[in-house]
Amino acid sequence: MESEHPIILDGGMSNALEERGHDLSDQLWSARLLRDAPGEIAAVHRAYYDAGALVATTASYQASVVGFERAGVPRGEAERLIASSVRIAREVRDSMADGRQRMVAASVGPYGAMLADGSEYRGRYGVSAATLRDFHGPRLELLIDAGPDLLAVETIPDVDEAAVLVELLAELDFPAWFSYSIEGSHTRAGQPLADAFAVAAIDPVVAVGINCCAPEDVRAAVETAVEVTGKPAVAYPNSGETWDAGGRHWTGSSTSPTTLASDWLAAGATYIGGCCRVGPTDIRALAAAIS
Repeated sequence: MESEHPIILDGGMSNALEERGHDLSDQLWSARLLRDAPGEIAAVHRAYYDAGALVATTASYQASVVGFERAGVPRGEAERLIASSVRIAREVRDSMADGRQRMVAASVGPYGAMLADGSEYRGRYGVSAATLRDFHGPRLELLIDAGPDLLAVETIPDVDEAAVLVELLAELDFPAWFSYSIEGSHTRAGQPLADAFAVAAIDPVVAVGINCCAPEDVRAAVETAVEVTGKPAVAYPNSGETWDAGGRHWTGSSTSPTTLASDWLAAGATYIGGCCRVGPTDIRALAAAIS
């Protein structure tokens, strides 16, 4: 998974699905389409690969047994749907016939994503480490068994949750990148990034960094990640717009990742892409700029 050259990631799954006409306003968010329209998820993966992404991030960010059961999906079917997120991405990857080496990263979102109340932007859920372990452990095993190239442990807002995930990753010994959701020089829960990155610096983790944040916060965070961990950095911020959890809509203006990518590379980023509100057009421009 290591590379001397930048590795282009994809962009946001949900915004790409919304642009294709899908309503993702329920609590399952994009995970609903694993059940209702898996072909649309495949189409988004293909669009990002065609745009130049070398990594497809699966539609499992908000997919959990608890979340599916809450929506009336039986446990066995919920487990099948979570695993299918990897199968869908792998089938698209394997159908590409141009000889480029592409990967599938199984998305592992935070506990707060399942709550669907915006708490993935706050952390500090008020639950025990045992509860977090019981939530994350079985899902990690389902995703790994489905055969991704690596895990994308992403949008983690809190060092306490990170510590649980890192312990599980060490036990499972499967490659992953680990990225925090941040605000300025702190996690969303308010912990210093240097402390947060140090927690994630274990052997199975191939890259440490940030995602789902403001583009202007990336460079300093990448520099800190590289300094603290000595590992390649991963960086895929939002477009610059801000999510209003109460109103459930985006506000503000956007910035293409292309305009800042050279700064992120200079700071030590190896894995570069986009998160919320960054689409295939943006990734195409990013890939062209970096190449």
